[in-house]
Amino acid sequence: MKKKQLLSLILLFIVIPLILIVGVTLFNDGKYTIISIIVVLIACIPFFLSFERRKPNAREILVIAVMSAISVAGRAAFAWLPGFKPVTAFAAITGFKLGPEAGFLTGAVSAITSNILFGQGPWTPFQMFTWGILGYAAGLLGKTFLMNYKATLIVYGIIAGVLFSLIMDIWTVMSYDGSFNWTRYFAAAGTALPFTFMYALSNVVFLLLMYKPIGDKLERIKVKYGIMQHH
Repeated sequence: MKKKQLLSLILLFIVIPLILIVGVTLFNDGKYTIISIIVVLIACIPFFLSFERRKPNAREILVIAVMSAISVAGRAAFAWLPGFKPVTAFAAITGFKLGPEAGFLTGAVSAITSNILFGQGPWTPFQMFTWGILGYAAGLLGKTFLMNYKATLIVYGIIAGVLFSLIMDIWTVMSYDGSFNWTRYFAAAGTALPFTFMYALSNVVFLLLMYKPIGDKLERIKVKYGIMQHH
């Protein structure tokens, strides 16, 4: 097992559970907001290290920066329509074509950058992690040819929309008083159904519209400059 894979397993399956146990013990089931932020930030570490340790060149970083900028611009353009966000789609397209690490970074960077416009807060790490994970998952799926079909893009878009909503609902529940309980979580998830529908719809729309034109350009850049060939 590679060192970075071992580090990821330790962080995700040992360090994070220990932090949760310590948090419950020391804070008496309170301060979940603080603990959750720490957990999300730690969960991001293996993905960032995985990308950084292989010493990417300037072109790779530039491509991710451009995709993040397009994502931010798209989110700003559709700010008037609640829940209709292109961030997942752009992170996914980057992941499909350039690999899991690029997908994760595009999603995470898009979140923290766009929140300069929409407002930073404790929810930002949740958005970074959630959009990053969706981009990372797209990178894993992109290694198969199935993602070239519209049907699979639609399925991914719907599932990604639901997952984004469910993960962010965790933050919604904890933002009330710093604690978590399932009753409020299910209530929040039910209340968020219209937004969940919009998340999924926006994913499908942007993936169907942008996958081919942007995906083809990313593919040409990858081939021409030999970037991301080892993901």
